[in-house]
Amino acid sequence: MSRSSPLPWAALIACALLSACGTAGKPKSAPLFMEESFDSDNIYSRNYATTPARACEAARRALLGQGYVVTRATGESVEATKNFQPEPEDHQQLDLRVSCVEHGADQALVFVSAVQDRYALKKNPTSASVGVGVLGSVSLPIGSSDDSLVRVASKTVRDAGFYKRFFDRVGYYLPSQAGAEPPPPEPPPAP
Repeated sequence: MSRSSPLPWAALIACALLSACGTAGKPKSAPLFMEESFDSDNIYSRNYATTPARACEAARRALLGQGYVVTRATGESVEATKNFQPEPEDHQQLDLRVSCVEHGADQALVFVSAVQDRYALKKNPTSASVGVGVLGSVSLPIGSSDDSLVRVASKTVRDAGFYKRFFDRVGYYLPSQAGAEPPPPEPPPAP
């Protein structure tokens, strides 16, 4: 009776255990939208005792006062953008969208969300082709490059402190007396 060597069986069992460890150690991550709880934490909304048009005007002024470029403003919504450059080749853009809706008698519910986009500088070298009679065309590198910004990340800002500061500033621009009209819009700067 010949006895088989235990070595092949041990190697086979070791391989099976190693492959099982490789997949068992990595839990499948749930999609990010599964983290949405829809709790009533009010990070993204605030109620004001005013009309939606006045609330949106206050939001527009709050954003202008902080250096945002307002790209669209109506009595129901405001959109604004602000650019940041923390490092020479890193560019960030913050887009805010504000919606103002009626919420009962003389109440406005203001919703806001901020999306932060991050861009990186991409360099593309430039070359030129030169036609040389019998040889055809020859590509020669030129010492310049075309630089372009490429979006590398985008995320919704979820910082409660950021939104609290925004809503506090909106409250600052609302009239303090019931029925008082907000001051007229600021004139555009002279050219």
